[in-house]
Amino acid sequence: MISKNELIKKVKFHFGLNVYESKVWLALLSKSIATVGEIAELSSVPRSRVYDVLEALEKRGFTIAKLGKPVKYIAVKPAVVLEHLKNNLLKEAEERVKILSTIRESPEYTQLEVLHTKGVKPINPQEMSSAINGRSNIHSYMKEMISNAQKEIVIVSTGEALKRKAYFLRPLFSKLKTNGVNIRIAISTPNPNPGSNSKEKLNLIHLSKELGIPIKKIKINARFCVIDNEKLLVFVTPDSAEEKDMAVYMSSPIFSKALTTFLNPVWKAR
Repeated sequence: MISKNELIKKVKFHFGLNVYESKVWLALLSKSIATVGEIAELSSVPRSRVYDVLEALEKRGFTIAKLGKPVKYIAVKPAVVLEHLKNNLLKEAEERVKILSTIRESPEYTQLEVLHTKGVKPINPQEMSSAINGRSNIHSYMKEMISNAQKEIVIVSTGEALKRKAYFLRPLFSKLKTNGVNIRIAISTPNPNPGSNSKEKLNLIHLSKELGIPIKKIKINARFCVIDNEKLLVFVTPDSAEEKDMAVYMSSPIFSKALTTFLNPVWKAR
């Protein structure tokens, strides 16, 4: 069974409370309904602070004050609190998205664009490189790179990694193909398991149909994306890393061209 101190830490983290709020809410849950004095005794929170804490918890939907003499407080069910918090987060997220969707029309955004294009000295593309951490951030960066492709996109990935990206690759590919961008994809299969060829072939066919792009197989253990023989995104951690996933971006025509040249036999193979 989880210890009291550990439970306080977990409640504090998951429900966004401070230590006193966590202690008071837990004390009230164990009693269901209690006076300020009882709560102070059960929670070991100074009575002078319990009033403020209860007021804060009541505003956030964790407790309800029952009028009378003395005033008593009722603990709201954890399930109800959880739904309330989820609804609040969704509402806040929707409001934030609305703000972000209109920010491009604001004068301050125009100023940011001016600063970026005119306020700094141009950087030599060959000198540009950066590290991107976290799978979500990498996917966002990759999406931006691909959407700006003018001539060619080359992707080498594992099957599972490509499946995860399909939701944003599919609409991008559809648009880019219309614009005449050449898209090439290879799935790395360094050490296939015996007897897995049939399943692997079916997965490959399904993924190829989903993306609308022919997919080749390649026997190397690598994940990278090359755009227009100039921009390169290389994954430097194992596919299973997720939040520890890391990729390196480079703007290097020489390195990008070398990689795509190396892959030419893959595209020609039947």
